[in-house]
Amino acid sequence: METVYDWITVAIFGGLVVLFLHRSVQPEEPQDTILHYLPPAVGCAVANWFGNPPQNQGLVSFLIVLGVAIYVVLVLKPFGLTIKFPKR
Repeated sequence: METVYDWITVAIFGGLVVLFLHRSVQPEEPQDTILHYLPPAVGCAVANWFGNPPQNQGLVSFLIVLGVAIYVVLVLKPFGLTIKFPKR
């Protein structure tokens, strides 16, 4: 745990674990599977790898973390968040 990318990606991964465990103990049937959590988990690992030396690709790491965050909000919908787009 040396870089900011270590801390950010571990925090996101921890949040994914908590979200998965929370949803797995709810009485109703889960709307997602463990496979839905694979892309953001892999994204965290890749972002961390890009952010650490010798790669030092901070911009790439930031963009991957941003993509992971967008995926979590749009696909996993934590805390019942829903995004409604205006109709044309």
